[in-house]
Amino acid sequence: MAATARSGRVGAGAVFVIAAIVVALAIGRSKQATPAPDIGTGCLVHGAKFDVPLTTGQAGIAATIAGVARLRSMPVRAVTIAYAAALQESDLENLPYGDRDSVGVFQQRPSQGWGTRAELLNPVYASTRFFAALAAIPHYESLPVYRAAQAVQHSADGSAYDQYASEGTAMALGFAGGHGRSVWCWYGTGVPGRTRLAAAGRDLANAFGPLRVRRAGDPVAAVRVPSRTAGWAVAVWLMTHAASYHLGTVRFAGYQWTAAHGQRGWRKERPDHHRPAGKLTVAFG
Repeated sequence: MAATARSGRVGAGAVFVIAAIVVALAIGRSKQATPAPDIGTGCLVHGAKFDVPLTTGQAGIAATIAGVARLRSMPVRAVTIAYAAALQESDLENLPYGDRDSVGVFQQRPSQGWGTRAELLNPVYASTRFFAALAAIPHYESLPVYRAAQAVQHSADGSAYDQYASEGTAMALGFAGGHGRSVWCWYGTGVPGRTRLAAAGRDLANAFGPLRVRRAGDPVAAVRVPSRTAGWAVAVWLMTHAASYHLGTVRFAGYQWTAAHGQRGWRKERPDHHRPAGKLTVAFG
């Protein structure tokens, strides 16, 4: 923060007091590991050792990759490998360009048999192809992250994936549902508008596979999930796509995220006997 010069005289004692206050404020701020942003738009993965900041676009793609992994019954290790590859190849963005004919989040090439350009620009399809190739690699779960990623990607420098191994691990714990409350997003617009529940349910099922989505109010929908980890993966997907479907709230396992206060993350939900929620039900709207 830039200091503002003031005209007039300031005594030596006053200068000392002001300096002491500035130092105290600086020390106080330095103790905050991750200041909670209250403006703009973004997402955060809060890890045990470090935090991973993401744009909402990156977080949305990360959540989709985790959804596809769950649909294909891929382990968390596979999600870590996919994130390391995507971060190196595209910075976890769905790029419409790349080296030669490479496109998409994994920079897959139509000329190498990965699919058409249009297909590869669909993160669900691109993730599906990545995991199919990864699953075909013998004992990939025991390989170092960079070697497993390189076995799929066949890039010029496979060691480059190694720099994202730790970041990918932290992200996989959050997006795959193991530590679901460690991922949250905030939107400067506060989101709502006209809620698009049907579209959200359709696209959610496109990533995760068949899910029972039902109306549970106006405008609220509920999704039945098979497990707690699956529930958090679904809840995080909905939160990271809140702007696309104008979602104001996402609730699961006694916690709630609201678009109006997204920077606060997941908060304990107040009990509401008139609005019972199953233990394995994600509600959104």
